[in-house]
Amino acid sequence: MRPRLPEEHPTEPPTGYKIAHPMLSQDGTRAGFTGVSLGGALPYGVLADASCVYGLRHRAPHRRCDCGFHCVHDRATAEAMLCTAEHRTAVLLDVLVLGRYLRFELGFRYARQRVRTATVGPCACGAVATALADAHWGRPGRLALAPACAGCVGGRTSVSLPSFARLAGEGLRVVAAGGGAAPGPEDGLGVPELAAEAALLQARLDWFQTQLARLGERGGDAGPRG
Repeated sequence: MRPRLPEEHPTEPPTGYKIAHPMLSQDGTRAGFTGVSLGGALPYGVLADASCVYGLRHRAPHRRCDCGFHCVHDRATAEAMLCTAEHRTAVLLDVLVLGRYLRFELGFRYARQRVRTATVGPCACGAVATALADAHWGRPGRLALAPACAGCVGGRTSVSLPSFARLAGEGLRVVAAGGGAAPGPEDGLGVPELAAEAALLQARLDWFQTQLARLGERGGDAGPRG
């Protein structure tokens, strides 16, 4: 007879860490995340229930399946995953483990989660990120986003970190690595957040003015030649 594992009854929800790609709905009204491995085809919100990625009808997590949300116990373990080339634009999530869960040596596989904090890494140029911009890939109806500074946003679809927090809802906090935290929906916008919004708008305006100037130069070159 196979012995059963002991059941846990914690007084507080366990916590863990994972990495994910930030996502924006096509109409720009909703924000969320998608996983980097098995569940990457199923984007999720800040508060979400897991389902079987194979489409089976059992409840997640099932002992004989890989389904369910996954996280690790140690923050450093999750941060190490961001070093790989395919995960450089992912963000670090601090999550609450809710509902049924299975405990492993390195972390949990579980039924429900709440994302508490998303830590956004630096822009590809190395500067502190002030926005999340179109990463040039996505899922049906959703754009994947990548960290970007105001100077590198250009004309790409993008949202500031405070805007992403508000669109995601559920009290999510968004933190720029090496910078400050964006407020959740219940918080007001302070001077740092308004300055970040203004910098992003100014960067877009500068990019559009540059494009208009280039079009004007081309138009001038297209005149008749004798």
